[in-house]
Amino acid sequence: MAKSSAVEIEVGDRTVRVSSPDRVYFPARGETKLDLVRYYLAVGDGIVRALRERPCMLHRFPSGVAGEKVHQKRVPNGAPDWLQTVRVDFPSGRHAYELCVTHPADVIWAVQMSTVEFHPWNSRRADTESPDEWRIDLDPMPDCPFSTVRKVAHTVHEILDELGITGWPKTSGGHGLHVYVRIEPRWGFQEVRRAALAFAREVERRMPDEVTTTWWRKDRDPSKLFVDYNQNARDHTIASAYSVRGVPEAVVSTPIRWDEIDDVEPREFTIATVPARFAELGDLHAGIDDTAYSLDTLLEWADRDGLDTESE
Repeated sequence: MAKSSAVEIEVGDRTVRVSSPDRVYFPARGETKLDLVRYYLAVGDGIVRALRERPCMLHRFPSGVAGEKVHQKRVPNGAPDWLQTVRVDFPSGRHAYELCVTHPADVIWAVQMSTVEFHPWNSRRADTESPDEWRIDLDPMPDCPFSTVRKVAHTVHEILDELGITGWPKTSGGHGLHVYVRIEPRWGFQEVRRAALAFAREVERRMPDEVTTTWWRKDRDPSKLFVDYNQNARDHTIASAYSVRGVPEAVVSTPIRWDEIDDVEPREFTIATVPARFAELGDLHAGIDDTAYSLDTLLEWADRDGLDTESE
């Protein structure tokens, strides 16, 4: 296939032209831009569910993941007329019209624009200032083994069960795990972050030898796991479920079951392996939108503990 060639991809009722389909994006196995397209088509229902109606920042790698990474918030001029966007405003007074995925073709268009990673907000376009997703980010420090991540995940599950809340775990595509919870969109970002801090402190209370909530990285014990509550701050984003990560091995942030925690090997989830898993198991986050939970108890904990996220 000549480097100047292009292919047309039929995505439902839409057609997306993909240029340079043979460009190597992932050097570990030689996987190409077209391989990335085929991966996102294979997990189409899952990636659309993860991104649906959310402002989405794109991490683009125009020459593949060994090259420059571009963080792109604004949808460029010349995008197809069927592509939907949402306006978000920033403290600087500036604003951007960000991609708002509603159809699998939107994802493939983004890949054509050299997007590898999708980083959505935890709110939706109906009200971008009211999050409907609480994110628990289990972020191990450099000397923290994955065995500790597994142990902390079980404690997270235990506390969520005590609260009567269903959490939806996934690998981060890096060294940690994420757990997502659907919440009622009744609170702003500051209160959601405050509730997330209260939860993180409870995890730390139960596992003081393994967990830290110390904000400044330089002050953290490098052998501990940081429960990163700040991922719930406004305009903070992390890779979505089914998002590929910008690494040579094309690792995928992959939904898992709670009973897989002790055996999961995150680096085994790649664009080469996840499609078969998806075909067998379907989207393990398919029920995530069925129930939205209250943060009232967590905010009571925050009041009890005198937590103020502005000083954290």
